[in-house]
Amino acid sequence: MTSADFSGQRHALADVVAIPVTPFAADGSLDTAAHRALLRRLLDGGVRTLTPNGNTGEFYALTPEERRAVTELTVEEASGRATVVVGVGHDVPTAVADAEHARDAGAQMLMVHQPVHPYVSQDGWADYHRAVAGAVPGLGVVPYVRDPLLSARSLAALGESCPNVIGVKYAVPDAARFAAFARDAGLDRFVWVAGLAELYAPAYFAVGATGFTSGLVNVSPSVSLGMLDALRAGDYPAAMKTWEQIRAFEELRAAHRSADNVSVVKEALASLGLCRRDVRAPSRVLPGERRGAIAALTAGWSA
Repeated sequence: MTSADFSGQRHALADVVAIPVTPFAADGSLDTAAHRALLRRLLDGGVRTLTPNGNTGEFYALTPEERRAVTELTVEEASGRATVVVGVGHDVPTAVADAEHARDAGAQMLMVHQPVHPYVSQDGWADYHRAVAGAVPGLGVVPYVRDPLLSARSLAALGESCPNVIGVKYAVPDAARFAAFARDAGLDRFVWVAGLAELYAPAYFAVGATGFTSGLVNVSPSVSLGMLDALRAGDYPAAMKTWEQIRAFEELRAAHRSADNVSVVKEALASLGLCRRDVRAPSRVLPGERRGAIAALTAGWSA
């Protein structure tokens, strides 16, 4: 199997890769009705690529059963309308089991969360991803790179041994490092997705990215897709106009090492009456005095 077999998946990554929130009911369980409504809103808004079980979806706060329920629900709603890139991670057996479940549920791709372990070697990083990719050779696989010490050589070697590793979600906040890393690993071998969302998308597109992830898209699909259109056209002044529009919102999400990353998005959705603001520990619901500011920031955004 060659990378050409994954042309459809590669195309889907060169887009706004939406990371849906996971809504919770008053009793703390998954709110599947709200979840389906939010997914339909994204799809109706023009979103073409969905990543259930991403960080904006509170991946690490979900039980194994909940992760699988989220996968199945998303695949059902996206059927024929969007490509589904399921987030997997944790220990190798868990990641492999969730990868196989995603395949059986009908997903087209995986996004592999960076291994959570105090000791990550270069070769071990590659072995981790090789185990996941090897278990589902028919699915496109996208490593989530957050470690600035990861070598381009390790990624290139992974790509050589696993043709289905087709893209990279790059989330190191350094555009110059990204430019060098992408070229050293293979600028054309992988689809490069700016993994730090709209704030970093213009800088990363300028040096090689062709897609970007987004949590903000839950609030306003049109804002995120508008930035993508501008970037695809090479219209950086227009892209930066959107950047200025969303800057304060995204900076609130990124503050204090992204402590309120999901909380800010859910607060905006709550202000629109789309889901409850509840998040799970170790995240927190925003204090009451901050809620009005979030609603004011997003008040002028169209759906």
